[in-house]
Formats: sequence, C-alpha cells, structure tokens
Amino acid sequence: MKLELRGITKTFGTFVANDAIDLVVEPGEIHSLLGENGAGKSTLMNVLYGLYRPDGGEIVIDGTPVSFSDPGDAMEAGIGMVHQHFMLVPVFTVAENMVLGNEPTRGGLLDIAAARTLVREISARFGFDLDPDARVEDLPVGAQQRVEIIKALSRSAEVLVLDEPTAVLTPQETDELMAIMRQLRDEGTSIVFITHKLREVKAVSDRITVIRRGRVVGEADPSADQAELASLMVGRQVSLAQEKAEATPGEVALEVEDLRVTDAAGTRTLDGVSFDVRHGEVLAIAGVQGNGQTELTEALLGLQETVHGSARLEGRELVGRSTKQVLDAGVGFVPEDRTHDALVADFSVAENLVLDQHDRPPFGSAVAMSLRAIAENAKRLIPEFDIRTGSASAAASTLSGGNQQKIVMARALNRELSLLLASQPTRGVDVGSIEFLHRRILDERDKGTPVVIVSTELDEVTQLADRIAVMYRGRILGIVPGDEDRDVLGLMMAGYSAEAAREAVAAGARTTDSQLADEGDIA
Repeated sequence: MKLELRGITKTFGTFVANDAIDLVVEPGEIHSLLGENGAGKSTLMNVLYGLYRPDGGEIVIDGTPVSFSDPGDAMEAGIGMVHQHFMLVPVFTVAENMVLGNEPTRGGLLDIAAARTLVREISARFGFDLDPDARVEDLPVGAQQRVEIIKALSRSAEVLVLDEPTAVLTPQETDELMAIMRQLRDEGTSIVFITHKLREVKAVSDRITVIRRGRVVGEADPSADQAELASLMVGRQVSLAQEKAEATPGEVALEVEDLRVTDAAGTRTLDGVSFDVRHGEVLAIAGVQGNGQTELTEALLGLQETVHGSARLEGRELVGRSTKQVLDAGVGFVPEDRTHDALVADFSVAENLVLDQHDRPPFGSAVAMSLRAIAENAKRLIPEFDIRTGSASAAASTLSGGNQQKIVMARALNRELSLLLASQPTRGVDVGSIEFLHRRILDERDKGTPVVIVSTELDEVTQLADRIAVMYRGRILGIVPGDEDRDVLGLMMAGYSAEAAREAVAAGARTTDSQLADEGDIA
C-alpha cells in the first residue's frame, strides 16, 4: 500500500503544529520521521490515524483520497498505530487486549479461544513468545509493546506507525524491536518510525524525513552522519559529545552504607549497596535496567517501605524520612517514569513546575499559593528550558514526552540543591535538548553540587560521569573512573568484576550495548 500525505495542516488555536506537510511512504519500506520533541511528528501521525481532523490537506492511499473520522476508519483502511504510551488495559490478558473493540463471537458470545489462537499464530510468525493468557500488567515493557504490535497486525495493518517505540526499552528490547521491524518490512508492511534517536534511525531506516517546528525541512539518507542529522533536526550545529572541565571534588556529601531493600515477595532487590558522592562530582549508576537502580533511587527518596542500612546527606540520615522531608533537605529528584511519578497530567505546565515547592515562598505557604509567583516562574523557565507549549496554563498532558521531561528537569534544577539525583534524565528527549540538559547537569556539578545520575545509556554515562558505579542484580560490582573503557563497562554490566572485565578486554573481548543486555539478563 502506498501512503501519501499532501499538504497536511493542523492547528491548535494560534499554534501551527503541522504546516502543509508532504510525506510519501512506499510499500514495504521503513520510513523514519525524525525531529525534535514538539516538532509535530506525533500530531501528523494522529491526523493519519483519525485521532485529529486536519485543517488542510489530504490523505491519499494508492492514489485515492480518503478521510478518517476516527481510528476505526484508519484501521479499516489498513493503518495501525502503536502509541508511545501504550493503549492497553492492564488487568486484561494479551488475548483480551488484542481483540478489544473487534471481538470475535460465536453464538453471540465472546470467542476467546479464537483470540488465543490468533495471538499464538502471530507470535509464532514473528517470534514474539507471548502467552495469550498472561495479564498485561505482569509483562515487561518490551512484551507490552509486542502486544500493541499484535493488535495492529491482527487487523491486517499494511502501514504500521510506531510512535517513539524505543523510549522506554532496554538496548536488548530495542534490538529485538528493530529485528521485528525489518521482518515486517520484508513481508511487505510499511512502517513509519517516529523517533529522535539518531543511532536507531541510521540502523533501521530505508528513508528519513526530517521535521522541524511543524514543517518538513528535508530528507536524508541513512548513511548521513549523526552530526548532519542532528543539525538538520534542530537547525544549528549540535555538539554530540559534551565538553567538560576536570572535576575538582570536595568533601563527601552523600554516604550510602549497606543499603538493602526487600520487596513484598521477600526478594532482596537491593543487596548491600555502598558508595559515596563528593561535592562537585558526578557519580553515574550504570547497568541494564532492572538490576536494582529503581529501588536504589526510591530508597534514597523515601519511596520504599522496607529499607535497611544508611544514607547520610551532609551527616543527616535520609533512610526513614518521608519523601517530602528528603526533598525539603535540598534533594532535586528526576524520577525515571515522568508519567507516573513526576507530573500531574491534568495540572498546568506552570503548576507542574512548582509541584515540590508549592507550599514554600515565594510560591505559597501552608494556607495559599501565590498564582502570580507561579506564573512568573513559568514565564522564566519555559523559554530557558525551551519547553514547547502554547501556554503556561496548558495541561502537562498536552505536551510531547520530551517537553514533559524538560518540565521535570527544570523543576529539579530550579533551586539551591544539596544533591541532584536524576534517573534517566534525558529519556525521550531529542538531541538538541540532551545537549542543553547535559550542560545544565555539568553546570550544577561545577557549582559544587554532588550529582548522582542513573542511566541505561552508556553514551550518557561516559559523557557525564566523573566516576561510574556499575550495578548488577542489586549490587554494585565496582566503581571505576569516568573514562573507563566502554567494553569494560559492558562486561561489568553483564556481571564481570572490574578486574575480570579489564583482563577480558585486554585478552581481546568486546561487547556491544545489545550483547551486554543479553548477557546481563542471562547471567
């Protein structure tokens, strides 16, 4: 199926999200739509999928203009979409989610056996390994995404739109997704891949269209280098490698000793973690996701119920304190999941920018908030952090994922800090904004603030860290210098000690990001 978007225009009030966009997707190709967060990529695909009605232009399928009043029309025409935030019912099974809205029946009753059979058939075809009777809430993120893909394929999608599909995936899951994309393409399915991640675009695309501020600014070949793609995205030269001054660490600010966390099932998820962080340094916590990083940050923030051990910030114990008390002690926190833990979706941008300070001057007191101070704060931070929003009063839910992340980072950095604790600080953020946010993190370090970042992105770890602590199965295997060899880090993330990893690398061992994820899961 050949898909054409001709002169698509979509406005929201005075804001032009899509400005006369032309796009052609040929049958059986992976066509990447590359652009910054807020560039208009998702809006364009929501028009294609019938979620928005265009204010101008037309959609053409195999030479015939079509009009979609809702997603049902788009699906009927052979268009499927996997959204960045999954549209699944957590308590339903895989089979129930797959047929939701298009239920097979027999004798007027739901034919769940037919749904299970269809899940097995599609899973076998693409190697998805999905249990039809598994509850979605019990599945890892990568498996939930495969459920979304199965939903689209079960309705005979000939064009599959993937909206920022790797934003919450591990390197291993990303590689698996790319293999699935190539297989779908080879079998004739066209894929529109919406992303801002340059490596992934280069690895999987057949063609690339770049959108900037609602307009198509050019096409690029997958062979183009990352710097060229980055400058096309943001309209200026972008430094992909952050320059940083040599750290001058001061006294120890945070001391963590023998920190242990036990979950509700009695499993030790954090097992005797000890480290310290000094004023004026960045300690990066590296590791494949799911090795205790989440539990570590939650333990420090008072979000875990069963915590043993000690974490002292400037001599004051954090373990046993409430989250509010920890934040009031000067900890700036960036949670790894902005949707569930960092934002109130229905609150305005301005309100979200003061969530952790709304009851303190100048924004308010125990009795009332100062709307003027909150508005002035937003007026300053929105341009400073380039938060793309039509208004400070717009709900946070109306912003793209990357712009939501900028709100979270702006809030965390908008006061004097005793500690900056940032988990996945640039997850879902475009390359231009990553450059800016990395600079702000390093500026905070240079002011003398102790900084802890948790990241599954090795590029981010090596660019920011003065020291790197590698976590594996709830423990820290070793703390190494920030300029440690990537292959050594990779082997450590797969379970090697620092000494064993260095010996293996010296003997010629190498590992890629995806391989280390595989090994880390197996070991």
